[in-house]
Amino acid sequence: MTTTEPSGASDAGTPTPLLSVRDLDVRYGAARALSGISFDVRAGEVITVLGANGAGKSSLARALSGLIPSVGGTFAIDGHDLTGRAPHVIRKAGIIHLPEGRGVFPALSVIDNLRMAVSEIEGRPQRRDAIERACELFPVLGQRRRQRAGLLSGGEQQMLSLARALATSPKLIIADEMSLGLAPRMVDVVFDSLAKAQQAGVSVLMIEQFVHRALGFADSCLILERGTQAWSGPANAAAGEVAARYLGSDSSEVA
Repeated sequence: MTTTEPSGASDAGTPTPLLSVRDLDVRYGAARALSGISFDVRAGEVITVLGANGAGKSSLARALSGLIPSVGGTFAIDGHDLTGRAPHVIRKAGIIHLPEGRGVFPALSVIDNLRMAVSEIEGRPQRRDAIERACELFPVLGQRRRQRAGLLSGGEQQMLSLARALATSPKLIIADEMSLGLAPRMVDVVFDSLAKAQQAGVSVLMIEQFVHRALGFADSCLILERGTQAWSGPANAAAGEVAARYLGSDSSEVA
């Protein structure tokens, strides 16, 4: 495996990374999904996770959001260990997982989707302010606040999914294939929305099918190969590794 030194892990004076993952192992029964995954995400950083189908990308997202247990290793946010914690605890700690598909309630209006997202925020004024901040970030949602979410375009539904996440002031968003199945113009909407999240100070761990778009957007890159960490480093240095590893990888392992 070729890899760089994980950020925040060397010098004593280096700030604690926002997310720190060390030697993470995940299994589905006897099948290996992930083995020995280690990386850091700094505050405000975008890291893209690449790999062929079945490389373990979605397993990594599910493990970090508590949807599946790890069998080894640790992960922490702001130095607080979250290994083995329930999804609602991880979410409250600031990690929001946006899985494949559109994470909205299609029968509800845009505004009701946002209201549900902020329901756990204490205080009506605070909930109202959180919704207004989300609408300011994405003005089209403010304009369509009474429209049913299911009538939005695919890209706008992903925008709403992201707005729901940002309304809760997360520290890290795990964006799993948000552009999947979208027309090119709607893919632009997704990337523009993720850029707004980063500008708001949120770190992003992005799993993305559009490799060149992802590398152009991200700061760092992690390449997975059959559940192992094949390479990690700056996104602008990843093109050769992608060509050698990702495009030619076997995709027969667990997703």
